[in-house]
Amino acid sequence: MTDDADENGSYDERPSKSARKRQSDDLQALGEALIALSDSELDALPLPEQLRDAVVLARRITAHGGLYRQKQYIGKLMRKIDAEPIREALNARRDRERVEAIRFHRIEQWRDRLLREGSEALASFKTEFPHIDSNAIGKLTERARKEQLQAAQKVTPAGRELFRVLRDALSREPE
Repeated sequence: MTDDADENGSYDERPSKSARKRQSDDLQALGEALIALSDSELDALPLPEQLRDAVVLARRITAHGGLYRQKQYIGKLMRKIDAEPIREALNARRDRERVEAIRFHRIEQWRDRLLREGSEALASFKTEFPHIDSNAIGKLTERARKEQLQAAQKVTPAGRELFRVLRDALSREPE
């Protein structure tokens, strides 16, 4: 036989050159995501010391060409390790950020609704969250509404305080 087929006529199950290139690019992108992490987030990941040092060095490089070569080097190091735990940790981080953003928007929506609708919105809020102190939130809402009328600005100090109180109330929300 002159081709790469074995005695059964089947070919190697090696990935194609394109598949290897895609995998390499994926690992390099994962390495670039490591560069963007904070020090505490980077320390929480299971990274080999050589990879951690390369990521820290990449943060200090300002020259475009040097940074490009350092990112390629990080990609090369990533190909030598099992990147799945790193990928899982980054995905978990992204999921936490997404949940936190949803929670933040929910709090903003309740604050805006309370300021817009007043006691009707407070009754709905109390129905949905029976554990809250509706009197305190009602007083704070009225204060924020008055400040909003006087100050001609959307978010007032009382509005920010209302946001904090709502955030605390929703964080204690029973599951």
